[in-house]
Amino acid sequence: MSNTLLIAEDAELSRKLFCQALANEGYNIIDVGDAAAALEVIKSETVDVLLTDIVMPGMDGIELLTKAKNLQPGMRAIVMTAQSTPEARVAALRNKACNFLAKPFSVEELQNAVRAAMERAALCQIEVISAKPDWVEIRVPCDLAAVEPIQKLLTELHVNIPNETRECIASVFREMLNNAIEHGGGLDPTKQVEVKYIKLKRAILYSIKDPGEGFSLESVEHAAVANPADEPLRHMRVRQQKGMRPGGYGILLASQAIDELLYNEKHNELVFVKYLDEDQEQKSC
Repeated sequence: MSNTLLIAEDAELSRKLFCQALANEGYNIIDVGDAAAALEVIKSETVDVLLTDIVMPGMDGIELLTKAKNLQPGMRAIVMTAQSTPEARVAALRNKACNFLAKPFSVEELQNAVRAAMERAALCQIEVISAKPDWVEIRVPCDLAAVEPIQKLLTELHVNIPNETRECIASVFREMLNNAIEHGGGLDPTKQVEVKYIKLKRAILYSIKDPGEGFSLESVEHAAVANPADEPLRHMRVRQQKGMRPGGYGILLASQAIDELLYNEKHNELVFVKYLDEDQEQKSC
């Protein structure tokens, strides 16, 4: 039996394009023009994934998502909008949306987001502890598929910051979260990594804590930071031999790209900081 996908989008042309893009994916697709109509569908039949716009006449997409989750707690959701504000992204996260698509997005992005929501339940198991735009605290399942949506969310919170610096912070965060999920959490989606994002007046702070036993810097031969001076790519060979994903640049990248990097004694929790000047323009990475 095919999975049911419900599309709530008030712009008829966009709705038709979404349906067309997903028509060959084998889903049972239902499309409606507003949130009220979507809610009636959810009341009457099981929906696997809800794809909803935010700005719609009457009830908006966030309110729809809240009510829909009350009716079908196991339903997965993707939020999409042309008004990609930090508040909207945080609200989507609080309601356990699997992804947030900022318009315009490509057909491939849409298809991948829906496919991931259908196939990877861990994406929708993010636990929100705090959802203030200046203090986001979440627990993320140890599934690498959760990294990109979380990174996208937190990167969008970096308002009034140069793109180069945003990308720099995003790269460090992505690699550090990958490491925490892969090594600290052992890719076990029943375990969680704790993530904090805190926006101060003159700094951005991230904290990542994994459920593992930690490590010593002397034992991470799979990381670039451990490469000897005469073998700058040794860790790549080690990772290949161990069947690990490409990467291993987290600690080295962080040490070069951000202002402060601190580990706790066990090395299963880290904090990294990027300072801002008075105009919120950060030092170059």
